[in-house]
Amino acid sequence: MKSIRTALLALSSVLFFAGCMAHETREERLALYQAHAGTPVKRIHYYNPIGWEEVDDEHIVLTMRPKEVWLMRLSGPCLDFGGGSPVLLVSSQAGYVSSGFDRVTVGGGLSCRIEEIRPVDAMALRAAGKAQPSGT
Repeated sequence: MKSIRTALLALSSVLFFAGCMAHETREERLALYQAHAGTPVKRIHYYNPIGWEEVDDEHIVLTMRPKEVWLMRLSGPCLDFGGGSPVLLVSSQAGYVSSGFDRVTVGGGLSCRIEEIRPVDAMALRAAGKAQPSGT
């Protein structure tokens, strides 16, 4: 029962972030994530993420848990999905993802190095999303 509640909470968090960002430009979404991101870290513990979002051609947001969100800057534009259903693979070593070493690979084999990893304050981001006018 607890795992079902955790899964539903995780899904609702992912849908909330996606819904809040639906009417914003890529630049506005990136600025919002950057405003709520902490200082860069060298590596993070990596386990099954519950979701991810392409912010722009060089940034993704990886959601590990509802309150554990990471903004990653990639080495170049490698997020061209060609309109297909994207699959994202993140390399890791011994359960950790390290900036400057590990890579993100998408659909057709495009791969980029992870240049920077920053923690995102998910609660502050959620509060900022509620404060913004919707539908404009």
